[in-house]
Amino acid sequence: MTHTSLHRAARSTQPPSALSCDVAAELCRYDEHLRDVRGLATGTRHQRALIVGRLLQRKFADRPIDIARLHPEDIRWFLADQLNVRQTPSNASKLASALRSYFRYRTTCGDQVGELTAVITNPVHWKLASLPRALKPDEAERLLQSFKTVRRSPKRGYAIVRCALDMGLRVGEIARLMIRDVDWHAGTVTLRGTKSLRQDILPLPMETGQALADYLQHERPHSSNPAIFLRCQGGRDQPITSMAIQKLIKRAGHRIGLMHFSAHALRHTLACRLVENGSSLKEVADVLRHRSLETTRIYAKLDTPKLSAVPLPWPGSGS
Repeated sequence: MTHTSLHRAARSTQPPSALSCDVAAELCRYDEHLRDVRGLATGTRHQRALIVGRLLQRKFADRPIDIARLHPEDIRWFLADQLNVRQTPSNASKLASALRSYFRYRTTCGDQVGELTAVITNPVHWKLASLPRALKPDEAERLLQSFKTVRRSPKRGYAIVRCALDMGLRVGEIARLMIRDVDWHAGTVTLRGTKSLRQDILPLPMETGQALADYLQHERPHSSNPAIFLRCQGGRDQPITSMAIQKLIKRAGHRIGLMHFSAHALRHTLACRLVENGSSLKEVADVLRHRSLETTRIYAKLDTPKLSAVPLPWPGSGS
């Protein structure tokens, strides 16, 4: 593979600065590992490659990559330098996760990296500290109703939010929905190429199905493109992107006064609603398609104010 083609292949994962040929090739191999073996989403792979690329470019800009030449002090200096740019627990967690992930990959290549991973410490980060707040029922309703005032593609936006709010679909899963994935007779939706690298068949709620049908029949452009959600770009109908869906949902939140709002809050809202209605964590995990019940515990944790409302027996009382 030529130097030019290596850079082209790594374009989606390389850091902003120019990469050496060896670093670009290494990032391509690492990205393939994350995609094919670990099953990580594009955004996660991109973020990790950005961080790893900075480390490798700093150490191996003018030489072949040899992990044996990396020393614990190199990792300490790199982490300190990166944290000087942005000193937040979130950034520290991302740096630690990316480097640990890369060194796990290098272990599969036969490298001894124990001394390197030993200096990577995780910052104190309380669980649920950054958990998005679940929408209250009236907020969810106002969010949906806000699309009545939207001039451009209101039915598309409404259907997208219903997919996230009623079914817990991730933005990438919504973007990849194809017309063939909806079985109107069976009332199901098939998800392909999900985060867990499997095919899932989910029930289609009535209100979600009605929103999809309304969009498909009355607003979606007549196009041979198989994607459900389209947008016009460069005079052509293109499948909507995950980023466009994130922006669409964020703008909807802003319309009703939710300034710190993300698409992920809709999945969390569904999880909380299921728990409040008596669903078990296993049932919530199945709906959200989590690979780990621990993830579900984080998403579906009840708010502290609700827990404080539960009366506890007074110490020493007979109850």
